[in-house]
Amino acid sequence: MKKNMGTADRIIRLLIAAIIALIYYSGIVTGTLGIVLLILALVFVATSFISFCPLYAMFGISTCPVKKQD
Repeated sequence: MKKNMGTADRIIRLLIAAIIALIYYSGIVTGTLGIVLLILALVFVATSFISFCPLYAMFGISTCPVKKQD
């Protein structure tokens, strides 16, 4: 798997995952919607740690900075 996520993208995903966890555990969102959001948060955390998003690969998107070749 070639990395396709930049640092800013990874940080944003981790922040969104933290917000989702916070609103779930504080009881603002519950039930089926809460579980779906928690699963989404887990996907965001996993993709952030491996720096690879399958959807980005499918659509040819990359937020990873291009390295200069000398």
